[in-house]
Amino acid sequence: MSKSIMLMGTSSHVGKSILTTALCRIFHREGRRVVPFKAQNMALNSYVTKEGLEMGRAQVAQAEAAGLEPMVDMNPVLLKPTGHSCSQVILEGRPVGNMSAREYHKGYSLQAFGAVKAALGRLQQEYDTLVIEGAGSPAEINLLQHDIVNMGMARMANAPVLIVGDIDRGGVFASLYGTVKLLEQDRAYMKGTIINKFRGDAEILKPGLNMLEELIDLPAVGVVPYLKLD
Repeated sequence: MSKSIMLMGTSSHVGKSILTTALCRIFHREGRRVVPFKAQNMALNSYVTKEGLEMGRAQVAQAEAAGLEPMVDMNPVLLKPTGHSCSQVILEGRPVGNMSAREYHKGYSLQAFGAVKAALGRLQQEYDTLVIEGAGSPAEINLLQHDIVNMGMARMANAPVLIVGDIDRGGVFASLYGTVKLLEQDRAYMKGTIINKFRGDAEILKPGLNMLEELIDLPAVGVVPYLKLD
């Protein structure tokens, strides 16, 4: 059985995709057969594979880091926003129609779950290491019942989870604390936290990390510096 590690964030844009890409490259350099996976992505722009199938662009970069050709199993569900609370649903690389958020979450998400489970199973058979990326915040408690991309995915893949917080936008300790506390039912999967986009003095930050570890009983496994990508 393949091994998995999963990155979730306290919100969108905390740097999950970049950190997932980095882990794919690290594992690839170690000689592992590593593959990225994001069950459900939301992005306006997509990438078209050699087979003519659509997938999220972030997983394309992650595939390159892993030394692989992009394939839709890396991102079986893609939601492309078309307006207020409405998206075009791309399932296994092919459009299946436009749906409101209510239509998707209350009905179609079960069919999407089947596609996600099948894609995950294929990757687990072919690769020895999966680096899984969550979406948005896992602590959207109104969506937990139908979740297929965050803790629902962690349970499906039996994957240990690292929670990523963005210190550059402020409030990182509160967001990490709140995320962990709202997900107490899945605490067994959470193995640590990562502070991302750090610009300051590490010695000044250290007391906060120690206090956070005591409050949530999870280790702060890393502090990643702010990277300018332009």
